[in-house]
Parts: sequence; structure tokens; C-alpha cells
Amino acid sequence: MDANREEYLDDRKRAPRSLGRVLVLGLGRSGKAAVSYLTGPAAARVEALAVAAGERTAQAEAFVMEYPASALMAAFGDDAPQLLAQRAGADRFDLCIASPGIAPGTALYRNAAAVSREVVSEVEFAWRESAASSRWAAITGTNGKTTVTSLTAHLLQQAGMRAKAVGNIGDTCLEAVAAGDVDVYVAETSSYQLDGTRCFAPNAAVLLNITPDHLKWHGSFEAYEQAKLKVLANLADVPGAVAVLDAVDDVVRATVRSLRAASDTERGFSYVPVGTAQGVSGDMRAACGSDNAAFLDSDGVLTVALSGCEHRLVPASDLQIRGEHNVSNALAAAAVALALGLGEDEVAQGLRSFKALEHRIEPCGTVRGVACYNDSKATNVDATLKAFAAFDPARPIVLLGGRDKGTELAPLVQAARDHAKAVVLFGESHDRFADAFASLEAAPRGEQPVSVLHAGKLAEALDVALDVAEGGDIVLLSPACASFDEFSCFEERGDTFKALVAERAAAAGA
Repeated sequence: MDANREEYLDDRKRAPRSLGRVLVLGLGRSGKAAVSYLTGPAAARVEALAVAAGERTAQAEAFVMEYPASALMAAFGDDAPQLLAQRAGADRFDLCIASPGIAPGTALYRNAAAVSREVVSEVEFAWRESAASSRWAAITGTNGKTTVTSLTAHLLQQAGMRAKAVGNIGDTCLEAVAAGDVDVYVAETSSYQLDGTRCFAPNAAVLLNITPDHLKWHGSFEAYEQAKLKVLANLADVPGAVAVLDAVDDVVRATVRSLRAASDTERGFSYVPVGTAQGVSGDMRAACGSDNAAFLDSDGVLTVALSGCEHRLVPASDLQIRGEHNVSNALAAAAVALALGLGEDEVAQGLRSFKALEHRIEPCGTVRGVACYNDSKATNVDATLKAFAAFDPARPIVLLGGRDKGTELAPLVQAARDHAKAVVLFGESHDRFADAFASLEAAPRGEQPVSVLHAGKLAEALDVALDVAEGGDIVLLSPACASFDEFSCFEERGDTFKALVAERAAAAGA
């Protein structure tokens, strides 16, 4: 290994003067960004660069062909890492940057790890390469992280900071670092990305919730949980670092308890619990003596108590994003913004001006007096549970279906019983969902019956919903499933739904 690898650039977080031999694993968005960076801004620090591209595709081959062989070695297939190491004239690469789509249990990943001194994610590498003076806010959680990331960046930008939402939304972290025009990186970080972090130490970390998801990639719920918790792993290394945690969530609340049990010295950073076991209105200072807290006060005002100051921000009714879960999301973003130095008035103004994101309980038109909402981003049960409750006391007609993730459906059935006027089951998941919802229409005396309707694909599901809807009703696409039975991604599903709503509205003249 080059001796310079032990020396770091003074103006970066943890960037070695020499990167040595580097292997890029996979050619997704992060892999391509890594190649671009390593053949561009960091080229002089790279001794050799190789790409183990995984499956051979026309797109991957075309990307590799853009680079001369002298700048980039490439190979396909599971044994590519060993072949590339031989071609590089070394038994090991000094660094491997792995794409999040390649799970540690795959042969390709294992082979790469066997010929690499260190395997990290693109998020880790980007943080190391970022300016020493830059600040990072990392947001993770099973659901809500895109909203919190976007809202946090919005708050900072509205206050005049050079902030940018990066990671799973917008540019990759490394693209933003390469551009060099960001002072605060607001990174949406998935469990895949966090699993590959080692030194990553943000100034603020947000842990929203942890419910079962991506279990095939991680192998178990426990491994998934541990990957999420890595967002907190190095906070003690950053002076003034703050963690914001959703204390309404059972799994995350256990982490809050462990942080509370540690002394300030042992913990090494501050933390802000959002809500309590009783909900978002709970104040963790009163519940267990926490120093800080974020909650909805008795007057319905979003409130953040931080470092001895209590900030009453805006009434929840002033938010343009619907649902109690979005009150929690807004509190998390506000806590981060305050921790990063924004004033109370700046945060309040930003909260009022932030609008709903595309595909997240997004208003998308009215058909014959029926309001339609696109929540295509709800690809799991937990996300759909939040959407069910977002319209209370109104009872929406909810479209459920797509590619089944095989998760427990009893909570979804109960949410429909509590909150829905009807459900329309469609897509590949139809039969299992139909079995689960079979008892829904037989409501006990005194309860409002819930209709269970059936359709093939999304267009038919919308028409079935509109046929039973009356003026003033709500039709909500919140599928609780992946989109891959009919669409390439949840964005395409949401865009299609919005186009269908627009077509029906035009045909109805409303």
C-alpha cells in the first residue's frame, strides 16, 4: 500500500492523499458517479481503477466503452473482482466502493470483499471526500425519509444556506461533492447505504422509524435495524452533533431509552426525541426527563425544546402536508434546522411554505367532485397505515395492490375498518389481499361497513373507485405494495395515476 494512504488532505473530512487501487462494484447511479469522480476530480490520486459491473447489459457496456482501457478496467460476472485484481497486478484493491443494490450475501459482493482491504458505500466515500468545513444531516427510517430530507433542505435553503438534498433523491452524494457548491449536505440514507459506512459522521442524524422492510437484502430484521442504527455510530466524533429520533416508534424508542441511560460523556452527543409512546403530542421531557424534545403542544403548535430553549413554531393546521405522520416529519426537520443554527422565525416560515412532494399523498385533481390523491410512494404496509389516517375524520376509498411484499396484512385490514369507506384491491397481490380483507364487509353492529371492491390493473381500480364515490369523497392511491407487476417504479405508477385522473376529469368536465 502507498505510504501516502496514511496521510489525509487537510481540506477534506478523511480523504487520503493517495487512493491507491480502487474497485467500483456495480454500475447503478452511485457506481457511475464513483467512476466519474475517480476519473475526474480524483484521477491524480488513483493508481488504478476497475469496475466489477455485475450483470452484462447493453447499458453497462456502453458506459464502460466511454472510457479508455488505460483509465478504466472493467469486467462482468460474479468472478469479475478476482479477474480485475489480477489485471491490476495486485492481490488486493485498497478500496472498494459498492453500489447499494448489491447485497453483502451475493457472490459478487463476497468476491469483491475478498480482494479489497476495505468495502464502503458511496455515501461513506462522498463524506470522506467532502470539504472539511462542510456539514451533513443524514436522514433514515423505513418511511418518511424523503419528506424529511426535502423539508430539511427547504428550511435551510429558504434561510439562505447553500444546502442540497442528496442521496436517494436528487444528485448522489458524490455528484454533489464533486460540484463543490454545497455547504450543507442533507442526505437521505437507506439501510443499504448505511450498511457500508465506517467513519461517516454527520452533524445531525435523524432516525424516523424502523419497521420490517428490505429483509431479503439484509437477511433479517435485526440486521436491517443495525444498519439503520449506524447513522448514530460516529456522532460522538463531531462536536455539537445532534440526533433526532422518532420516539413514537417502538423500535426507535428503545434506542432513545439506551441514549437516556448513558451519561452525556458516554454518549458524546445530544438527542431530541420526537413525541412519546403516547403519540406525537407527548413531551419526552415530562415523560422521562429528557433534556430536549419535539412535540405537538396542547394548542396544536409544533414545538421543539432544544438546548434549554423552547421554540413554538407553527400550528399543525398551517402545514401544507397532511397527516399526523407529517407533523412528526415536520418536527424532525425543524429540530435539525434549529440544531444547524436557523432561527425560530426562519424555521416557521419554511414550514409554512413547504408543499407536498410528488407521489406522497399528493393532490392530483378532482373528478365529479371526488378529490384524488397520489400516494404511490407507499410501497409497504406501514406507509399506507399513515395514509389511511391522514384524512381523518373523512373516510377515503383506498386503492391497494401491486407486487406483494408478503408482509402481515392484519394491521392494514384494521386500518381500513377504522378509516376507509371502501378499498379497491388490484394487481398481482389481489388474491392474498382479498383473502385478508374477506371479513371486512361484515361489520359488527354499530360500526360502519367497509366495501371491498376488486379490479385488475390500476386504470380499472380507479374507475371502480370513482363508480362508487360520491361528491365530497376522497379516492386515495396508497398501494402498500411494490409497483413492479405493472410499472417500472413507484414514480411511473404515480405518474400514470395522475394522468388517468386528468383523463377522467376532462371526460367528466370537472
